Amino acid sequence: MRKSNVTYLFCLDEHRNFPEDIKKRFSDSSKYRIIPSSSHMDFLRHFSEEKEHRNCKVAILAIYEAREQSLLTENLTREIKKTDPKTGVVLVYPAEKTEEIKKAIKFNIDTFIPRNDNTILRLHNAVKKLISEHNLEICRRRRNFSLYVLLTFLSLSGILILVTYFKFPAYF
Repeated sequence: MRKSNVTYLFCLDEHRNFPEDIKKRFSDSSKYRIIPSSSHMDFLRHFSEEKEHRNCKVAILAIYEAREQSLLTENLTREIKKTDPKTGVVLVYPAEKTEEIKKAIKFNIDTFIPRNDNTILRLHNAVKKLISEHNLEICRRRRNFSLYVLLTFLSLSGILILVTYFKFPAYF
């Protein structure tokens, strides 16, 4: 079974300077595919084109004005979760507007990261966390499937032993 370790990072930044920093941090092209966008429509088009659900997807939304973009961001996160509910959403916002952002946008955001000198490092840690959660979910599904197969085998074996015990008691 071929294991796919590609993580798709969909980055929305209207000022187009944040995706360059992300490309520098996530430079390994065999592990990460970075897809930058500068508009909401572009972002949704790129996001909906990627139909692979086995890969980990992370949407990085960079906002600059809290009041003007809060409704757009909320609608965008709703569309992202409707298209692929397993996608992680990371919101990068100005550090001075922390309370305003957290009051305006409450749902569908996995991680809030303030924009400062440590933003890229925090983003890297948040993406690694989302990748780990995605991999744990895959392992959990495999474990549950294996457990169901084992329980089925044990129950069929028990039934077979009972049938042979009652059918051929001389052998026991």
